[in-house]
Amino acid sequence: MDAQAGCLSRAQCIAKTNSNSSKMGRIQGIPIIHKRTKAERYLTRIMRGRLMPNSAPFQTMSLIYILDLCAVGVCAITATLEAQRRELDLFGVATIAVIAGIGGGTVRDILLGRLPVYWIHDPIYVVVGIAAAMLTFYLEKKIRIPKNFFLLPDAVGLALFTVIGTSVAMSLQVHWFIAALMGVITGVFGGVIRDILCNEVPLIFRTDIYATAALVGALLFIALDHFGMAHNLALIAAMLVIVIIRLAAIRWHIHLPRFRAYP
Repeated sequence: MDAQAGCLSRAQCIAKTNSNSSKMGRIQGIPIIHKRTKAERYLTRIMRGRLMPNSAPFQTMSLIYILDLCAVGVCAITATLEAQRRELDLFGVATIAVIAGIGGGTVRDILLGRLPVYWIHDPIYVVVGIAAAMLTFYLEKKIRIPKNFFLLPDAVGLALFTVIGTSVAMSLQVHWFIAALMGVITGVFGGVIRDILCNEVPLIFRTDIYATAALVGALLFIALDHFGMAHNLALIAAMLVIVIIRLAAIRWHIHLPRFRAYP
């Protein structure tokens, strides 16, 4: 009886070892726990999208996370190009670039009650903003960049941040109109803060169609998601629509009706 129990115990031990082979090693049938390093745990969280909080309803959060980092980088580039026109030093450029990159998402998180805000628990956003600002700062000294070139990355950043902000709000099960509004806020407020710090009238108030493009894209994204389109395709489609509308407005000076000053 004792021999049978010993065999059963040994068989159970071996089966348990095999079932946990991804996390455990084996030396002569004795399980040895493999402890992952901090870097391995961090990379696993990134690949699984766990660094994006409150986002369980979506299965493609790793894509959202990558797009979010790209948006911060693009907006930091835009802010750097705008800040250099004001002849700011490297510290000033980096500060404005980071604030512009994380500003819209910060306002969104505060309004939605997602505290602490996303970049507090994941400082990689700040690192990306600083790196993009410094790279653009030094490249601009060697490559002549047209005066209004910043409008192109600004359109891309608007599209990226809008769909990300909408997606985050939808993951919190808010009303569809509030989700669209959060997308617009995420898309435009970084640029508003950037222009104020650069002592400019915000681009949203003095240019062709801007926030309207973000609103159309956010509503399109919500509609496509509601009717069952694949999440990735809905993201890409909404982003393309925002970029196309914004670039078309720049090219042909399309704008909403304005007040005319009386002579």
